Amino acid sequence: MASTPPHAGQHATLPVDEPSGAANAADASGHLLGAADIRRIAAEAGISPTKKYGQNFVIDPGTVRRIVREAGVQPGDHVLEIGPGLGSLTLALLEAGAVVDAVEIDPELAARLPRTVAQFMPRAQSSFAVLQRDALTLQPSDLPTLASCERFTLVANLPYNVATPIVLTLLERFDNLDRFLVMVQKEVADRLAATPGGKVYGTPSVKLAWYGTAERVGLVGRNVFWPAPNVDSALVAFSRSTDRHPDGGAADNIDSAVSADGINNTADSNDHTAHTEEPHVPGERERVFRLIDAAFGQRRKTLHAALRRLVPDEAYARAGIDPTRRGETLTIEEFATLSRAVESCEASASDGTVNPDIVHATVHATTVHSDTGLEQRGSGI
Repeated sequence: MASTPPHAGQHATLPVDEPSGAANAADASGHLLGAADIRRIAAEAGISPTKKYGQNFVIDPGTVRRIVREAGVQPGDHVLEIGPGLGSLTLALLEAGAVVDAVEIDPELAARLPRTVAQFMPRAQSSFAVLQRDALTLQPSDLPTLASCERFTLVANLPYNVATPIVLTLLERFDNLDRFLVMVQKEVADRLAATPGGKVYGTPSVKLAWYGTAERVGLVGRNVFWPAPNVDSALVAFSRSTDRHPDGGAADNIDSAVSADGINNTADSNDHTAHTEEPHVPGERERVFRLIDAAFGQRRKTLHAALRRLVPDEAYARAGIDPTRRGETLTIEEFATLSRAVESCEASASDGTVNPDIVHATVHATTVHSDTGLEQRGSGI
């Protein structure tokens, strides 16, 4: 993709101050920020890291280059950066030739960032824009260049207290968000990349799996941050499934899991792992996510107990899923299969082919559980 200025008509780019004497540190080829640069910029701008926004600034050029390398960023790639802070990762992305749209919630940091780019990466100013906004409120209309391109990548040092809501929100709202590489708290990384059956497998793990595949790709030491956090950090790489519908499901609107006669065709009811990946139909995500929230809201209970108000007994038989299993053992495909079975039961009840008293299930709006014990701010997803 050509590296064209993304800003004309996109959103107001904050004004760039003329470089001061500090700009002498940069030459035409650019310069990444070290610890001394970070502290000087913060002092000049009167900025101090705040717990309110979960700010821990990266002070090691090697770390940000590693993030860019792990993200696979190539010249001309469109990249969204959430929480750029003082610009350490931003400069590394620009150094790699990316076209960067940065979204920063802190107005002081957002105002300072264009000046930092002008000082330390002057040749890349036309490939950069910053928007002062809470990432959880972002809509495609806020970033029309990203929204209109074929695909883009999220690369970010995410605020640890809202990392999971941010990635799930962006994946839902931007169907062309093709992949991401994010730095998060190690415990959050483990949960995002977890597989069924483990202790850390939970709501974030299953919901992220709806969109694609995640894996932990490295650890990051505490000493590369200012101030140093009290927790360890890790990198998580994600790739969106290529056959997914923009709603999160597949392009093919078929139901291969539950046949017309209500029998599950994917696996034996006693096989907890043999379910193969199945396509999803538009609008299904909300229904599947309700089941996930309910199952992990009472994760020590069996499916039959945790989902008693959502899933009729007949649906388990139709889905080929043992109701005595716990939610922590189910794959995203199995949750989707169970959701379709519930719909199949309700359809049968509505046309009078079975007793509606047996298959009736009342769907309640549920509060989203992060299941991390670490993130208290929800995205409604």
